[in-house]
Amino acid sequence: MEIYRVGGSVRDELLGLPVKDHDYVVVGSDPEEMVRLGYRAVGKDFPVFLHPETNEEYALARTERKTGRGYKGFAVFAAREVTLEQDLARRDLTINAIARTQDGQLIDPFDGARDLRQGVLRHVSSAFAEDPVRILRVARFAARFAFEIAPETLALMRGMVAAGEVDHLVPERAWQEIARGLSEQRPSLMLEALRACGALARILPEVDALFGVPQPPQYHPEIDTGLHVLLVIDYAASRRFSLPVRFAALTHDLGKGTTPREQWPRHIGHEARSVDLIRAMCERLRVPNDCRDLALIVARHHGQVHRAQELRPATMVKLLEHADALRRPERFEELLQACACDFHGRPGFESLAYAPAPLLRKALQAAREVDSASIARAQSEPSKIAQAVHAARVHAVSAALARDDAGRPGASVHEVEDEAGDGGQDER
Repeated sequence: MEIYRVGGSVRDELLGLPVKDHDYVVVGSDPEEMVRLGYRAVGKDFPVFLHPETNEEYALARTERKTGRGYKGFAVFAAREVTLEQDLARRDLTINAIARTQDGQLIDPFDGARDLRQGVLRHVSSAFAEDPVRILRVARFAARFAFEIAPETLALMRGMVAAGEVDHLVPERAWQEIARGLSEQRPSLMLEALRACGALARILPEVDALFGVPQPPQYHPEIDTGLHVLLVIDYAASRRFSLPVRFAALTHDLGKGTTPREQWPRHIGHEARSVDLIRAMCERLRVPNDCRDLALIVARHHGQVHRAQELRPATMVKLLEHADALRRPERFEELLQACACDFHGRPGFESLAYAPAPLLRKALQAAREVDSASIARAQSEPSKIAQAVHAARVHAVSAALARDDAGRPGASVHEVEDEAGDGGQDER
């Protein structure tokens, strides 16, 4: 029985990165012996055990055989005779197929250390093509390390897409990898990798449709909507915003991908179209509620948030109420963060102040200070309570902004179809 440390901990150690978790491969043992030694079996699809003292994962060396489509279509073989190299050969990338012995010796049969030094993501063997999740994993590692994908690996990924392998991804598994990629330092690189192999059009077609769609150059120096989204999500990552904010940044402009060509580069009404597309995407990928709900609010209201300096107090209060800001101020803050990413995700706008955010925070604070309970008790007719509370909030916001009217009125950075109404459409 021999034990080797493998995978991510060895890779990150070689890169000089912090190592959080250790995974081990056990060669020359079987499930009965592991249990007899006190290890606790936890693997459902293959033999994985938890150490009786450290709770770290120890997996028996194994090989796999393709039996069907998708990432679950495998038969696993684990036995005493499976070697370490056979186990490493079934892994996805060379940088993840490195092991260390208990005395510290490096075992690297596929030159993963070389690829780490050169910044290359390279598949270990042709077995890579048997698991479509590996396409998402490569894209995620591109976002994490900013490594290049080896030409032969990219060609293999394209072949997998053409063969329809990605169409058999389990939605929850696809979302898991997408969420991890969005949480990396350069999430744009995940989208670029998926687009390069054709997988983006199959997994996130609503996002893929944004590339090649122009925007008004006076508001978007980057012009291309797809490029804008890449800049927006990278800005969100640079600020270490939450996953819901990053997902909202990814999806806020989906409606622009459905704007008729004859209307380009204007995108009037894209907010409402984005809402419908986000709902469909979230249902298809089983996106968690917190990500879905924030994305919907950002898509629906980001145009109004951007032109907060032009809104009347009554319209501003309606925005706060429609966004449920009075009950969910923490989510409203995430809305402002996502909108700020949209603003900053343009060349030359990265370091500018985003004026709507402090203005709307001030308005929300004033609206929340209104004593709704007292106003409700003072009304003789229950049907008038909501109107009276709304009026009090408008008065409070108006007074607060009058005390500090910095930036009002100001020139909007967005082209607006209806500047005064609360249904104005952003056509950028």
